[in-house]
Amino acid sequence: MFTLDSTISPQQAKLLSPVTLAFVGDAVYSLYIREKWVLSSDFRTGELQKRTSAEVSAKGQSALLDKILPHFTEEENAIFLRGRNAKKPTKSKNASVAEYNRSTGFEAVLGFLYMTGNHARIDELLSMEENS
Repeated sequence: MFTLDSTISPQQAKLLSPVTLAFVGDAVYSLYIREKWVLSSDFRTGELQKRTSAEVSAKGQSALLDKILPHFTEEENAIFLRGRNAKKPTKSKNASVAEYNRSTGFEAVLGFLYMTGNHARIDELLSMEENS
């Protein structure tokens, strides 16, 4: 049976396509950023959407990745590279190919961490943005 906090083993997660991990990671990062803005401001929804979109975009993710990539573990780096190098079914409309590929790798790492229940590590990585 599925529950919201269902997890899988790291071995099972590594068997998933990196694009599938990125699909989950995209949702995780979007929710993280939305919660951050809702809990730290009193902006109207239009402004919340504008700010969230800027951070969740491939360009925004690529910029964040510059700060956190040096802190990836070996395992996270391997997942990042698989995601970055994976053949993707879509292309970005508003980012360079390099930014889009990097953001897919970043999302794959978040997806892997989320699927394996390592939410504390997600918080640790994403809080590096605020501490820099």
